[in-house]
Amino acid sequence: MERAQKIAYQILSGFDKSYRWYSRITKGAQSRFEQRRWAASQQAIKERITIYEQSLGEVVTEIYHHLQPQQETAEFWLQMKTCYTKLIAHHPQFELAETFYNSVICRIFKHGCITNDMMFVESTRCYLPGQERDKVVVSFDTTGTVRNMYDQIFATFTFNTPFADLERDKQNLEQGLRAVFPQEELAKVHTVEMLRPVFFRGKAAYLIGRICLENKTLPFVIALRINKSHEIFVDALLTDSADLSVIFGFARSYFMADTQNPAELVAFLAELLPNKKQFELYMSLGFYKHGKTEFFRNYSHHLTQTQDNYELAPGIKGLVMTVFHLPSYGIVFKVIKDEFAESKKITRDFVKNRYRLVKTSDRIGRMADTHEYMNFNFDLNRIDPELLNYLQETCASSIAITGDVLTIKHLYIERKMTPLNIYLNEETDPVKIRSAIDELGLCIKQIALANIFPGDMLHKNFGITKHGRVIFYDYDEICFMNERNFRKMPQTDDPFAVDTLSVGPNDVFPQQFEHFIVGKKHLKDLLKELHGDLMTPEYWIKIQGMCKAGKYLNFTPYNPKKSFFYHPDKKYDYLTL
Repeated sequence: MERAQKIAYQILSGFDKSYRWYSRITKGAQSRFEQRRWAASQQAIKERITIYEQSLGEVVTEIYHHLQPQQETAEFWLQMKTCYTKLIAHHPQFELAETFYNSVICRIFKHGCITNDMMFVESTRCYLPGQERDKVVVSFDTTGTVRNMYDQIFATFTFNTPFADLERDKQNLEQGLRAVFPQEELAKVHTVEMLRPVFFRGKAAYLIGRICLENKTLPFVIALRINKSHEIFVDALLTDSADLSVIFGFARSYFMADTQNPAELVAFLAELLPNKKQFELYMSLGFYKHGKTEFFRNYSHHLTQTQDNYELAPGIKGLVMTVFHLPSYGIVFKVIKDEFAESKKITRDFVKNRYRLVKTSDRIGRMADTHEYMNFNFDLNRIDPELLNYLQETCASSIAITGDVLTIKHLYIERKMTPLNIYLNEETDPVKIRSAIDELGLCIKQIALANIFPGDMLHKNFGITKHGRVIFYDYDEICFMNERNFRKMPQTDDPFAVDTLSVGPNDVFPQQFEHFIVGKKHLKDLLKELHGDLMTPEYWIKIQGMCKAGKYLNFTPYNPKKSFFYHPDKKYDYLTL
């Protein structure tokens, strides 16, 4: 028992060290925002994502210095879990500590001992929201004037750099609130509750809370920006649930929001965003490993409530990935194929590297988040025969069957969307079709401005969300913008000289894009009308220059019309500087 207790303590010490490191980076977000250190913000995103694996490796190495795990008995591991459970009984991040313990066990046993005796497959605690609400929420009295409430808010949330014009901002906010609520309804507002952490991401910061009326609550979000003179200004007031949902979208980078009480913070967010699952909220805060734990719990519970079978995902089959889904669940599973089509001059390791690149990049609301799993088990009886045959044909090295269990050794999960090609084939409303094509062009442009060349831009590699937003999800050919040479098509009058033209392996000819991004002529014409510059090398060379110069752009997640500084004569196509 003493050895088990010692190892349990080592694991918790490793977690605490990891969380302190994580918090230090997160706390630094405010100074990076105030000082407009955007390159440092990008580096912080990458560093924070790598903390977990580095800390995990250190703990596992330390454990091997004290024992030979494979020689220990089942009783030893049960004792160790019992000791660890006692250690984290009153821990402020108990749920994250459980996940860290799970990761240690999975690393030691190669993901082969996923049982509740060995790990926290189910949490040992049923968290009751509200227990520590005062630690994450501050309330503001609204019995006085609206202006007085805003005075209280800005006296509470302070920064180390001045506002450009706080008086103007408060006036804008008051007018914004009165535009949403008639006077009689505004009088019924009894409290405004704000989360204590400021949410930083990109070139913006958000004060997030809710307005409490007699019978309902509404989101209350103050969006902050900072100008080139290092002065903060209020850009928008958001009170629509759809706006908040998009801000917390699955295709956006993780927030930097410092908290010592993540369970309570997530509980409050869940009340604001009832359509978001708990694992999505943890992931949005950067706790992506615990998000994976919560996903597995949610998914496992869903399996007990349903009877449908896993099937191949709708749409055109991929050249690199086999993609399947459970129709009743909003996730797709992606498995790397054993062999790729001849046109794909890439390797399995290259594909994994591309997915890691997206994970550590600013996904700017246009690239779906993915999560990697090892030795993921499926009930063989719920695998559609066509899917099983296809997996055996294309991914034989990644699967194993033991009794009634299909194990996939390596896969990614990703949010389910409607493939854009299917959407465009089925949609008949010309306004929605035009919007989707416009979104497709904006998606490609924004990804490029984030210093990523999408590579394979066939519209089948994009999905469309319920909000009508187009998202890219095929990463096997992405690269940095400087890795491609954008050129005009070589000219020749000799029809037999095609093979002798000088074309390098990294050459890209944007004039060809119109022939393969979308297939049907009326869609091509629409794309050329809305985003004809995509088909010119000059456009791409210009973006390359911006990326090389280190220009970091702000991709506003809400409609530009929500900005207090919106002007109808100004072009709001895909970014604000």
